[in-house]
Amino acid sequence: MSKHSDGIAPHGGQLINRIASEQQRSEFLEKADSLPRVQLDAWAASDLDLIAIGGFSPLTGFMEQGDYESVVDNMRLANGLPWSIPVTLSVNEDVAEPLKEGDLVRLDDQNGRFVGVLELTQKYRYDKKREAMNVYRTDEEKHPGVKVVYNQGDVNLAGPVWLLQRYPHPLFPKYQIDPAQSRTLFKERGWKTVVGFQTRNPIHRAHEYIIKCALEIVDGLFLHPLVGATKSDDIPADVRMRCYEIMMDNYFPQNQVILAINPAAMRYAGPREAIFHAIVRKNYGCTHFIVGRDHAGVGDYYGTYDAQHIFEEFEPDELGIIPLKFEHAFYCEVTETMATAKTSPSTPDQRIHLSGTKVRELLRKGELPPPQFSRPLVAAELAKAMKVED
Repeated sequence: MSKHSDGIAPHGGQLINRIASEQQRSEFLEKADSLPRVQLDAWAASDLDLIAIGGFSPLTGFMEQGDYESVVDNMRLANGLPWSIPVTLSVNEDVAEPLKEGDLVRLDDQNGRFVGVLELTQKYRYDKKREAMNVYRTDEEKHPGVKVVYNQGDVNLAGPVWLLQRYPHPLFPKYQIDPAQSRTLFKERGWKTVVGFQTRNPIHRAHEYIIKCALEIVDGLFLHPLVGATKSDDIPADVRMRCYEIMMDNYFPQNQVILAINPAAMRYAGPREAIFHAIVRKNYGCTHFIVGRDHAGVGDYYGTYDAQHIFEEFEPDELGIIPLKFEHAFYCEVTETMATAKTSPSTPDQRIHLSGTKVRELLRKGELPPPQFSRPLVAAELAKAMKVED
């Protein structure tokens, strides 16, 4: 595991920064009205942010065809560096047609605000079905990630990008900790080993258990929930963040944990997304990454532990971050503790674990999940949010 002046080396060796300088920004703003425009959806806008802040190091922009095809087919960039998910800017034929390679393209967010610039080096068509089958392991449109691919444009625009300005997150400004900052924080705290935890779900006792097991073997925890675009039936980000705050205030040692937001969109790509999530956390400065049951999965598209097995397809030093693989955790009625099948003598009917769907059903009925499953303060917060939603 290679070292860096501020801890573990970023993926590819250098932390990328594509946030425009004052001078660049004023030059771009002067040209604003004369540049051809492309409007980004929520997914592409969060990708732009992550490229700019170095979360997607070594990417400096949206992928050219060589990198794109290599990632889709081989889970590697064209230079051989492991990378499991394509990061592309897809537009319709009529948007792409007038653009010329060498152009500067103005990137606007969903509200029409000028947020970035693309130095267009390439535009190319791509095979959506091949991307779906290789990345998501299915070509069914009911898979939320595949649906996004099928609904996006037929032409990818590629090239380096610049983010005009890093705005504070509208909902969670104090938790917007970018990779350069997280690395500094880890160093200031003297953390040489840091475990990252990814989730798009509210935190329950099974999560708490595996996080605390991991924390026993490292110096600190980077609690890094995803707040970008998710499925419509996922619990909203602001509710999930309140649950994390409750956990931080009541159930975790303050000096061992940093809570920050991951601005990424959720792809639901299962195994490939587990690799992707690990690489992103490495860029934030984590040395270890928790991979649990059905990481980044959806429906029945992936085997329970496929997201753990995929790490075996790479040499450990290639990824440069250590996966910590955990079995499904539950409350064991025999030992009266949280446990997994590895540590519990119980039979299946002596284990309390609930699916996200089951929890949502209970909460909608105004019932709280049992305290063995969810901390009561967290359950109460979720129940309150469900009532508002209904």
